[in-house]
Amino acid sequence: MRLTYLLPILLFGFSAIAQGGRFGEKREQIKALKVAFITEELKLTPTEAEKFWPVFNAFEAKQTELRQDKMRSFLKRLDEATIDKMSEKEAASFLSQMESTEDEMYQNQKKFVANLKGILPAVKILKLKKAEEDFNRKLLRQYREKFKK
Repeated sequence: MRLTYLLPILLFGFSAIAQGGRFGEKREQIKALKVAFITEELKLTPTEAEKFWPVFNAFEAKQTELRQDKMRSFLKRLDEATIDKMSEKEAASFLSQMESTEDEMYQNQKKFVANLKGILPAVKILKLKKAEEDFNRKLLRQYREKFKK
């Protein structure tokens, strides 16, 4: 029954994303679609959902912060001219900073899974991983189709 309602929402949402719009609006649409997709895939009980979503949202916010604030700033500074002008010591320091951020992202992921173990059964945690991958694949496919036209 839920699938009957969810499927049109997902299809409408993916087509709305493909049609364009502002970046912030798209991000919010994608987030809403992801929430709907994960909810349907995991078949969360009301009790599970109440505990799951705050943990999930905090994890996503932290990962986004790390990706945007740190990793993106590293990559912006890494053009070929900059790399060629770096001393070995500067490059080693830069590499160390990047590794530290990647480690922070990994530790955040481990903490997230540990927190989920108190909320969801292991099977649903695995389903979450699969649902996120499936959602990202769908989104990428939709994006590619948009630019084929």
